[in-house]
Amino acid sequence: MSFLKTPDGTDIYYKDWGTGRPVVLSHGWPLNSDSWESQQLFLAENGYRVIAHDRRGHGRSTQTWHGNEMDTYAADLAFLMDSLDLRDVTLIGFSTGGGEITRYIGTYGTARVAQAVLVSAVPPLMLQTEDNPGGLPLAVFDGIRAGSLKDRSQLYRDFADGPFFGNNRPGANVSQGMRDAFWLQGMAAGHRNTYECVAAFSATDFRDDLAKFDIPTLVVHGDDDQVVPIEVGGKASAALVKGAELIVYPGAPHGITDTHKDQLNGDLLAFLNSYAA
Repeated sequence: MSFLKTPDGTDIYYKDWGTGRPVVLSHGWPLNSDSWESQQLFLAENGYRVIAHDRRGHGRSTQTWHGNEMDTYAADLAFLMDSLDLRDVTLIGFSTGGGEITRYIGTYGTARVAQAVLVSAVPPLMLQTEDNPGGLPLAVFDGIRAGSLKDRSQLYRDFADGPFFGNNRPGANVSQGMRDAFWLQGMAAGHRNTYECVAAFSATDFRDDLAKFDIPTLVVHGDDDQVVPIEVGGKASAALVKGAELIVYPGAPHGITDTHKDQLNGDLLAFLNSYAA
């Protein structure tokens, strides 16, 4: 197993598959790098070095008491990129991971980065505020926090059985295995870490970070995303990144890394192959 120890003593677990130009995958809440296994295998088999890490507090990384916010997540990502001396990287972030890579670019720039991809991602800002009236009410996120304190295991069951994969839509047929994998990964994360991460993914304002994107950027979002609605996430982010390409998956839910993995894998590979150093 591969780990890097950050300056504050946190062990960050990562998988490093394949050879070629590097791709770094940042996962969603409350998951870990296992959630990327389809994309990681596919892209590694198609000529890329693909690295996926467990965010601090998630999966096999240290369950730290502090640092459960975007600035630290981005600092950990920067430490990984610097430690492995990765260059011409394509950063791909799903959901909360989209926030992580966005804050990374906003803070550390694009000296090491060639491309960015936001998949069902939380930027620009999920929370409804005076200057973001289209966001989701605070009560939505307070409800997630309350559910976590009351019965975290059941909260993850409810997410997996309902909105995350769109299994609450008529005619949906999401496998039990797919739903179980979400629950299992969630329960492998730390209780405090996932609780505090709710504020990180919902209340962090990424608008200034997105304005600093100066690289080719792909935004992929399902138009039936019940977790990060497309108007709040994908469409708003694409409008803030100059030249961004937006691909909309009709009828697709939040968890398209699983439910639409073949389509997503193809779109990611096409975007990766479009880069000319």
